[in-house]
Amino acid sequence: MIILEEKKDCCGCSACAQRCPKQCIRMEEDSEGFLYPIVDKATCIDCGLCEKVCPIINRAEEKQPQEAFAAKNKDEEIRRTSSSGGLFTPLAHNIIDKGGVVFGASFNEHWEVAHTYTETREGIAAFRGSKYVQSIIGNTFKQAEDFLKQDREVLFSGTPCQIAALKAFLRKEYKNLTTIDFICHGTPSPGVFRWYIAEQIEKVARKSDKKYSFTLQPIPNIPKPDALACKAGYTIEGIRFRDKRKGWKKFSFTLNLSEATADGEKNSVSLSYSLRESLFLRGFLADLYLRPSCHSCPSKAGRSGSDITLADYWGIYSLIPELDDDKGVSAITVNTEKGLEQLKAIENIELYPAPLEDLCLKNPAFLRPTPQPQKREQFFTCDGKSFHEKIKELCKVSLKRKTKRLINDIVFTILGTKNLGKIKKIIKR
Repeated sequence: MIILEEKKDCCGCSACAQRCPKQCIRMEEDSEGFLYPIVDKATCIDCGLCEKVCPIINRAEEKQPQEAFAAKNKDEEIRRTSSSGGLFTPLAHNIIDKGGVVFGASFNEHWEVAHTYTETREGIAAFRGSKYVQSIIGNTFKQAEDFLKQDREVLFSGTPCQIAALKAFLRKEYKNLTTIDFICHGTPSPGVFRWYIAEQIEKVARKSDKKYSFTLQPIPNIPKPDALACKAGYTIEGIRFRDKRKGWKKFSFTLNLSEATADGEKNSVSLSYSLRESLFLRGFLADLYLRPSCHSCPSKAGRSGSDITLADYWGIYSLIPELDDDKGVSAITVNTEKGLEQLKAIENIELYPAPLEDLCLKNPAFLRPTPQPQKREQFFTCDGKSFHEKIKELCKVSLKRKTKRLINDIVFTILGTKNLGKIKKIIKR
């Protein structure tokens, strides 16, 4: 029986709930907005299957990648709508073209991030792009298992802990399964994200209607998913965490809304914030609302067992400057022979061997978990403050840091990315 003594001992993968033969485990959201298993002890037969599929109880050994690459998709439209170099899409297309099934994370009807699957090329677009919220796995491990037993090719993409959980859930290797994870900084709370979006909608409503009465809600009252769809008469039309309209390095968070008018038409509203302006991204990068298990992640350093790992190749402008056009470059580690076969099978990509050491230098989350900040507890303290107030208070930027950022931006603008060596020398002064 799964018994949680500490919340850091659960990554929310739902493997236990899906494997339970009596279906006596349900996933329930806590006050921080994360899902945890709740066991109906009266129904439980104490078979132990839930413990056997838990990726935290059954941690794998570290595994060194076989090869590492820098890569980008030659299709500019796919790369534009992807977070980095657009490598997931051709890998997924390859599976679909063989009559297979692809699993990934997309937004559902309530604008929650949830795992689902597609059997068409068109369906891949919904999985494209980073989503900085922990996804709801639901029954997708069981669905993947069913397809595998039908001898269908299956590609399953997810966080390292989700891939480790899928492997434990299946309890055997399948030749027709390919798994892709990514270098994960940590998974933010779905509840906190709803809190943030609700405030953004309230903000727009107040600006358009001076008579509109609104109150920013404190953390105990974070809205439920179905409360966002028509909040204050607005409907969410789209969310992008990594909008690259201003470039890959200066990506923005974008929220598109529509408001129904009296004559039945729609007014469109688009909110776009840079990395520094977006309060949600600032809180995410400050690690204020990551899942507790992220700070002791069991799936770092190749422990997930994935075939391929994807990431942004941050630092490419200094390591391989000729590749950098500020449209996104992917970092890839190939972890198995199957992963190498899948990578070599795709076309229309530029692929460059790269040292694993360089990749890890710019992506330290590949090797180690994100430390838990002291301010995390303060963020989740019920003090009646809004999300906006919390982030403003806990993510204050010092004058020294603001000045350094300004100098960096000015020098970067003047010299450009091709003169990064000169920029570093100037900044160090």
